[in-house]
Amino acid sequence: MKLGMELEKLPPGQIELPSELVSALPARLAARFRAIPVRWEDGTLLAAFAGPVDPQQLDLLRDLAGFKIHPVLADPGDVEAALERYYRDDAGSVAAVLEDLDETSLLMIRDEEKLSDLSGLESLANEAPIIRLVNYLLTQAIQYGATDIHIEPFEDEIKVRYRLDGILYEREAPPRRLHPAVISRIKLMAGMDITERRLPQDGRIRLRVNGADLDLRVAVVPTLHGESAVLRILNRQTLLFSLEKLGFSDANLMDFNRLIERPHGMILVTGPTGSGKTTTLYAVLSRLNTSVRKIITIEDPVEYELKGVNQIQVNHKLNFTFAQGVRTIVRHDPDVILIGEIRDRETAEVAIQSALTGHLVFATLHTNDAAGAFTRLLDMGAEEFLVASTVIGVLAQRLVRRICPACRSEHRITPAEAAQLGADLPPHGVTHEGLGCPKCNQIGYRGQIGLFEFLPTTAGIEELVMSRANSNRLRELAVTQGMATLRRDGVAKAFTGVTSLGEVLRVTRD
Repeated sequence: MKLGMELEKLPPGQIELPSELVSALPARLAARFRAIPVRWEDGTLLAAFAGPVDPQQLDLLRDLAGFKIHPVLADPGDVEAALERYYRDDAGSVAAVLEDLDETSLLMIRDEEKLSDLSGLESLANEAPIIRLVNYLLTQAIQYGATDIHIEPFEDEIKVRYRLDGILYEREAPPRRLHPAVISRIKLMAGMDITERRLPQDGRIRLRVNGADLDLRVAVVPTLHGESAVLRILNRQTLLFSLEKLGFSDANLMDFNRLIERPHGMILVTGPTGSGKTTTLYAVLSRLNTSVRKIITIEDPVEYELKGVNQIQVNHKLNFTFAQGVRTIVRHDPDVILIGEIRDRETAEVAIQSALTGHLVFATLHTNDAAGAFTRLLDMGAEEFLVASTVIGVLAQRLVRRICPACRSEHRITPAEAAQLGADLPPHGVTHEGLGCPKCNQIGYRGQIGLFEFLPTTAGIEELVMSRANSNRLRELAVTQGMATLRRDGVAKAFTGVTSLGEVLRVTRD
């Protein structure tokens, strides 16, 4: 066999491996070298690689495995799929990634001068050990289904935490001395300036993992003990674009669908960061996106591309704000406008004017409930009669974790939970909870679902807005007119076993 010459190539298709072949090549080696065992031939293992085989890397793999290995080529997607299928649950650890480093690499990453010198740091960030370590952290987060990766430096340690279904979980972290190299590697991947350590920076990383195209939005900020990084994983394949699958009750879905078909007016979606507002609004735009409508958005940032929708990115460096964006949009004859967030009086005013002039406007606000959206606009300086006449409905939402269906069990409501629920107590004392199992990584939850509070603007609501009534009075009237609060919507989902009472009490107020 001569490397560098044409190698045998496996036909494309799913790679099937018997258990004895899977165990022949340890998971840490398969993941490190992106190699899949194919078959044994006279004491030599045929291993499929996703691309050209480096002779030195092949020799290293042979030494680490302890037997002869003959390379063959396979479709990269087939190799990644086999790694995911057969080695996902035994992908190794940070320690395992570092364990196999050769002596030269170990000496290199222990070189304190190289870790503090900028030119040496850039060279180190491009070395195989650091590349493998960062790739391992990213791949593990994606396999777990995390939405965010937090890499935080402290005086004597690094903390690595993944956000799964809205909750942060601490994972194994590399040694503290590797922090400068790890952050530099991330900054290089995101197109940032690694020489700048005093100011925050933002960037993006594009990855292809297991056949899926992923965008990672990266934010780096200097802290007391070094730079802290947060990577938001944007996976279009996991984004729901159907309103029916978000968690709306039948009554809310029917009323909300009727409202979004109105020719003009403003519909607000409220909730804290991470409550799923973007997902809901993208689902709405997907519903409205037909050949007879022109849809334009102004966002900060544009998280996902929507086919057939004109999406504009805010640019603070050029002083291109939401308000300026909306003024530009209305000159392009849109039918539907999406404003990423109303943050100030100027944006509120141009949004209201757009709704008054025949456009259907969607926007987000940061308020605790639906009723608070009206008072928030008034506090920004919007006129009472304009708010009352343009805002046709408000949707407040939160995200709760779904109970894992594989380990769901009955849960008797405790006296403390009953006291918190009060009038919202279910008709019987039994709900559900997740016990934890391998399918949910022993957490008891898998996935998320929305809780919704929908407040359509009625004549009574308009009168209260005109009189500048506070949000409590608006909320009380809406409830008497049939609005289900976030808490009540959550209790209904807990009653049917979708989520737990603990989750509902965690994200809602009475």
